[in-house]
Amino acid sequence: MILRLRGIGKEFFGNSVLRDIDLDVRAGEVHALVGENGAGKSTLMKIIAGVHRPDAGSVELDGSAVTFASPLAAQHAGVSTVFQEFNLLPERSVAENVYLGREPRRAGLVDRGRMHADTNRLLADLGLTGLESHQRVGSLSVAQQQIVEIVKAVSYDARFISMDEPTAALADQEVELLYELVRRLSGRGVAILYVSHRLKEIFDLCDTITVLKDGNHVLTTPTAEIDPDGLVRTMVGREFAGYFPDRDPSIVPGDVRLALDGVGNTQVDDVSFEVRAGEIVALAGLQGSGRTEIAHGIFGVAGFSRGRVLVGGRAVDVRSPRQAVRAGLALVTEDRKAEGLALGQSILANARLVLDAVIPRSADRRARRIPGILSSLELVAASQETEVQYLSGGNQQKVVLAKWLVTEPQVIVLDEPTRGIDVGAKRAVYDLMRELTANGVAVLFISSELPEVVAMADRILVMRDGLLAGQLPAGSDEETVMALATGAGVDSGEHLAVDLGAVSHTDDLPGTDGAGPHPDHPSRSTGPKEDR
Repeated sequence: MILRLRGIGKEFFGNSVLRDIDLDVRAGEVHALVGENGAGKSTLMKIIAGVHRPDAGSVELDGSAVTFASPLAAQHAGVSTVFQEFNLLPERSVAENVYLGREPRRAGLVDRGRMHADTNRLLADLGLTGLESHQRVGSLSVAQQQIVEIVKAVSYDARFISMDEPTAALADQEVELLYELVRRLSGRGVAILYVSHRLKEIFDLCDTITVLKDGNHVLTTPTAEIDPDGLVRTMVGREFAGYFPDRDPSIVPGDVRLALDGVGNTQVDDVSFEVRAGEIVALAGLQGSGRTEIAHGIFGVAGFSRGRVLVGGRAVDVRSPRQAVRAGLALVTEDRKAEGLALGQSILANARLVLDAVIPRSADRRARRIPGILSSLELVAASQETEVQYLSGGNQQKVVLAKWLVTEPQVIVLDEPTRGIDVGAKRAVYDLMRELTANGVAVLFISSELPEVVAMADRILVMRDGLLAGQLPAGSDEETVMALATGAGVDSGEHLAVDLGAVSHTDDLPGTDGAGPHPDHPSRSTGPKEDR
């Protein structure tokens, strides 16, 4: 037994968040820790990592009681944590990031030769042939950066590694890279605690599953002895069969709400599609396929240099997020914390952000709908004056959704709307998507999770290498989507033909969420960013 927790309890400001938690993780085991947002997973991980000290209970490492005064103390003891947010310096090399703050020295100076040699030895030992110690971290893909974080953890001679949503920022085709690394580590006897909301990963990778609910230990079971339906029922009390809401056959797509006609720039070329009222259209594609560049163009973050954009049948020249909002567009970005929310402000203030910044004359009138919208989204909070930084990820996402719903958009773009939220909150997002289409809103849906793409979309459009590679109907399987995205079975340089005249299309809009009080000045760079 590498790590053993007994009777762990933790309170914050008199509020109990963990109660009498037991957990055992063995050498070579991949142990899943699952539960809804707010179940206590993050707090438990931070106790293991030395960020928090437990108020009750004990932590044992290799049979001996330990108390970690800091994350550094935990790392030196062989306990490392890879958090969801990367802690890397993009302008420095892989080696400099791996050994940051503990660079090997010779005669008082940093021994760069040894540092790079040690890093390359680590990479080779883990079978990571695609990485080199001298590469600049900022030039790496998101998947490679995630791997650098794990290599940094391994460099402490870690015998136990906990991973918090390690695939949250990865596209489906990149997940296998992480799978291979996790399997290599477990094969070497490293114990791994794996936190993820993606059920497929849990059943693909993990030997054992522990479920937390409302700060309590609910179940620990071998993965082979439970199925997805049983796991979802244990976590949230809902059958897996009801995970995705059914389509309403009475909803018939109406007028075209959004159309792109031959748009292009340096990243995408000759893209045409349309999305109709009452329709969910998904945009799929691999990293770098051009989805984000299309989104930036639509929402005015980085405009198209050619082609036309039409909203409600009228050509529009959207050069800023502010203009996009006034044209009837809404954008829920992938990174809700950095781009979608003012974390230090209240729920109500966040729900009014776009109203006050873009349409102040009608802000007070429209803001009267906010309590009803929050209620319909089943937001859980003490009051509307609660600062959003204290909400769970799922409830934060509901605040972002409310912020846009109150603008009464014609078209809403959902970019990775379920990333990093629990299965119960995911179902709330899916229900909202169906409700929006019932009310005649056109929904553009971007997701790297193929199961939700094929389950929710009325049509699927696939991008590849900056071009629209093809269109698939509702009910298409994941393999067909991936074949289009990768070009499998297509000659090099050739893209599948598609009848664009009748195509409705979905595009990713990850540029800015109008997150702050000035949508013309998004919180992040408005230049093109790498597609996720």
